[in-house]
Amino acid sequence: MAPWNGLIERLRPKSYGRKHPLILINGLAEQHESWFRNRRFWSRYFDVHTPNILVYDGAALHRRIEKKEPITVDYLVDQLYLYVDQFVQNPPYHLVASSLGGKVAVEFAVRYPELVDRVVLLCPSGMGDEEKLPIMEGVRKQDMYTVVKSVFHRTRTVDRDIVKYYKLAINSRKWKTGLLRTVRGTLEYTVRAKMKDVRAMTLLVTGDKDRICDPATAEQAAHELPNGHFLSIPNCGHAPQIERHWLINRLVVHYLTAPNPTAKPRWTKLLLAKPTRASK
Repeated sequence: MAPWNGLIERLRPKSYGRKHPLILINGLAEQHESWFRNRRFWSRYFDVHTPNILVYDGAALHRRIEKKEPITVDYLVDQLYLYVDQFVQNPPYHLVASSLGGKVAVEFAVRYPELVDRVVLLCPSGMGDEEKLPIMEGVRKQDMYTVVKSVFHRTRTVDRDIVKYYKLAINSRKWKTGLLRTVRGTLEYTVRAKMKDVRAMTLLVTGDKDRICDPATAEQAAHELPNGHFLSIPNCGHAPQIERHWLINRLVVHYLTAPNPTAKPRWTKLLLAKPTRASK
């Protein structure tokens, strides 16, 4: 019973006391929409922050566009540093990042290793493969079905409010301009060569049906992490934090709190329909 007692103690929310800061870094989707199935759960265990470093119709992004300055990964890393330095100020931080946010997290972890505790990368881009963005075709044509199909393996898991929000967003010229400029400035940027320099303990998770970032390339990149773990989730697309949130929520808590975390703790067998590939 000792291991189970330790697990229960770690997963029991504290009624009072300073919690470890957890920074959520979104991909091309905007912040709060990305983590709507995770933030409340993780807030029971961590001091959760969702810095809005990407707001496509926001003033900061469009000031940069008006100055004809690109929206780059370096710019996003600088924005993230500014946020944690000014408004969190309690390092080291846990990072959980999705898609494009994976590039930002890897760069941040390499640039500021003293500020980073542990990292979870969810279907990260920039692993060296040629990224496919069928989502952009849907945005250009204002076709939400194409957008949803490109991100999710099981489209029935998509919340109607997400579809409603993006239907409105893609009708905004300002929002679309911000999105397209961000894609233009970040798409070709890779962090594969820097994986070996990430000192933090890092879990890389991919969906085996990801149509945007190649799962095989992600697995190869994970093995280049000095202190890394890898997990492939079966029958899952590019957004496991939404499509398999019941697994991701608990897995992140385990990975960020366990003394010796693994990509596949024994209890995950109860949450997966079939075995997954996992490795240290």
